[in-house]
Amino acid sequence: MRAMRMMALRAQARGVKGYLLGVLALGAVVLPVSAAKLSDVTQSGDQWLVAQVDSQKRVDGLAEQGRDLANDYRTTLRESEGLKLYLQQLRSQLKSQEEEMTVIRQESAELDRTNIEIQPLMVRMLDSLEQFVALDVPFLKQERAGRVEKLKEMMPRADVTVSEKYRRIVEAYQIEMEYGRTIEAYKGKLADKEVDFLRVGRVGLFYQTPDGAETGYWDRDKKDWTADDDYTEGVKEGLKVAKKQTSPNLLIVPIQAAASK
Repeated sequence: MRAMRMMALRAQARGVKGYLLGVLALGAVVLPVSAAKLSDVTQSGDQWLVAQVDSQKRVDGLAEQGRDLANDYRTTLRESEGLKLYLQQLRSQLKSQEEEMTVIRQESAELDRTNIEIQPLMVRMLDSLEQFVALDVPFLKQERAGRVEKLKEMMPRADVTVSEKYRRIVEAYQIEMEYGRTIEAYKGKLADKEVDFLRVGRVGLFYQTPDGAETGYWDRDKKDWTADDDYTEGVKEGLKVAKKQTSPNLLIVPIQAAASK
């Protein structure tokens, strides 16, 4: 009996041991499988996180591009408004220039007509000036006649504008007018003699030799020079006044009365 019990216990122990070995073997099989699944899950999680980061980067990039496009759009709008204002100004300027060109064309046409009319007028003015100098008291005769001659030579020149020709003719008239309001002394020759001439406006033209030995005046009626030593002191004083060697004073010189008509 006792032997049989021992045999039963040994068999039972062998069974338990086999069970434990079986459990351990099963655990050895399950643990590698679970570890493999956990590794896959971890790797998938990492990949998902990487994908999320990439997606966020793309989203951030698109957002930045959107902001840039919005800024470009606003800048373009401002530039567009500025261009509109600039174009409005250009249109106004263009309209003003067109109106000005119309006025210039009209003035040019009028100027052409004026030029046609003013040419004969300037010729008549020169002829009158030439006759006036020839018939006037003979002071600075060469200078005045030379001025008229230069004006006549200028008239046919194409490189001188009509306005410039007219200006010079008017200037010559103004010089002649000025002679009537001034007193002047200058040197010259009279019958091969060196003399000092004294012009008192246009009412008197006198001469005197440098030594004062001879004095005379231009006789408008005779159209010739007349010697008259009675006015030696008066002419001498007048020469000093004209040369600014003394202050203006009363001059006693012969003045011819205006010719009666």
